Amino acid sequence: MKSKVNNADHFLSREFIIWDFSASHDPVLRVSSGETILVQTRDCYNYAIQTEADLIKTIPSSEVNPATGPIFIEGAMPGDTLAVTLISIETGPRGAARLYPGEGQLHDLVKAPYGRFFDVADGVVRMNEKVTFPASPMIGVIGVAPESGSISTMPAGMHGGNLDDNMNKAGSIVYLPVKHEGALLALGDMHASMGDGEICGTGIEIDGEVLIKVEVIKSVGTSYPVTQTADSWITHGVAFEDLTLAMKIACEEAAGLLVDQWGFTYEDAFIFLSVAADLGIAQSVHPSSGTVIAKMSVPSISACPTPFNI
Repeated sequence: MKSKVNNADHFLSREFIIWDFSASHDPVLRVSSGETILVQTRDCYNYAIQTEADLIKTIPSSEVNPATGPIFIEGAMPGDTLAVTLISIETGPRGAARLYPGEGQLHDLVKAPYGRFFDVADGVVRMNEKVTFPASPMIGVIGVAPESGSISTMPAGMHGGNLDDNMNKAGSIVYLPVKHEGALLALGDMHASMGDGEICGTGIEIDGEVLIKVEVIKSVGTSYPVTQTADSWITHGVAFEDLTLAMKIACEEAAGLLVDQWGFTYEDAFIFLSVAADLGIAQSVHPSSGTVIAKMSVPSISACPTPFNI
């Protein structure tokens, strides 16, 4: 179906959602490599937060992070990589952020549940009468069917999922490892803005529309998702409640690509990452249980301009 707004090849309504990534889901849309799709997303609370009173109510984790999809990409087969270009991200007019005692980096300073709404208009976020700042829309959840079983949309993993990398924004390309025919792509959890770490557990949770382009890269694979921006490419490491391990995985992924794709030795890759790249945190909502995500940002120089030498 042709989108009248963005002239996309296909349109996918937020009516079609999943709560887990799995090869058992029937696709709600089939597209060809190279085509564009305008995807509508719900907010992470599935519209359960509408009033001031709603801001402090408990929402089960099983009812958080609906992802629109899944989308079957013709020609995508196990061992391939799916490249998803985030062409544009348009948010709704209002989002919310919340926090709870016992969750997040400043949990010991919080005595009661709290939340607030944010207005978003003309590229500007208004927090209150004093605080405004530029919107920086990004996608928190983007992934494909995992190699085996079912993984909810709450954690991150080798399949993608809730990566919560604020570099997954307009203009970026997200590379996802294909484990099943068609890949079965889904995305959601849009934020109007989210800082590195997402330290209280939320960004500005909001709904919106994402214009994407999907392309199949044949016979090229990566263990974890990789993001490419205008000036860098970013590997990810995911671990359960172990940020040190997540950082190690992100470093190993970056070094592996430098060696396998660009001919570095491991010794030179190790030194190059130390002197020119940036190790950071995508998400760490300590001490809340769940996955933590690290990222290694590698500069796009002539020796390694992209993750893959293709």
